Amino acid sequence: MILDRFRLDGRVAVVTGAGRGLGRAMALALAAAGADVVAAARTASQLEETAAAVQALGRRCLTVPTDVTRPDQVDRLVRTALAELGRIDVLVNNAGGGTAGMGKPIQEITDEEWRLGIDTNLSSVFYCCRAVVPHMQERRRGKIINVASGYGLRGGRHNYMYAAAKAAVVNITRSLALTLAGDNIQVTCIAPGFFPHSEQAGQRIRGGAYIPVGRPGRDEEIGPLAVYLASDASDHLTGETIVLDGGGLAGGVTPTGWAPRVALEG
Repeated sequence: MILDRFRLDGRVAVVTGAGRGLGRAMALALAAAGADVVAAARTASQLEETAAAVQALGRRCLTVPTDVTRPDQVDRLVRTALAELGRIDVLVNNAGGGTAGMGKPIQEITDEEWRLGIDTNLSSVFYCCRAVVPHMQERRRGKIINVASGYGLRGGRHNYMYAAAKAAVVNITRSLALTLAGDNIQVTCIAPGFFPHSEQAGQRIRGGAYIPVGRPGRDEEIGPLAVYLASDASDHLTGETIVLDGGGLAGGVTPTGWAPRVALEG
């Protein structure tokens, strides 16, 4: 049956940034499809909330507080997952986000702010893949799902570390996919559009006025895509970035209907 190919029964998925937002939504969707989940994030209390929701779906959830900018903590995450659950079938590199220095003029960004932005959004993906890939190669199967951003496909004013790192996530996905194809490991990328998690963020995008479907994304809408990319149904898909943005990039490199206002002197 076609729907059976989307099932994840007996599989283990590691999800970073699983404490809230899109990470929690993907963890819950993977659990609903049958996977046990290893939830990683920095905030233990948020992880416990995710674990309770996963367990309510009848699946196991191992919580491992992790700062993914620290390779030693990433290595501990993978060792713990293998020791407790015995395998890793799916890796979702979701952790990331805006950091100190974002929105500042380039001449004001410190070296520390630059490194933090790159480490949070790019080095973390590298560290997690480096730790998990040998296990997947040994088993000759696996799914890696990286999470980029629409800003990885276009620029933004005073948006340097985040946009640069997310663009690199798109390309590390391609390089990993080409490298690991012979090991039966598929590597894909999701580039979400606007998924606001605060009233202020919703106001900034004017409620979705510049999004063709007329509204921003809802967290739960990323879940089915994550399940597809984690399942046997996507075995012939690798190296690709799927944009989930309500059509925002369909009209070009800027959101459809967006006409930035630039004050002119005089």
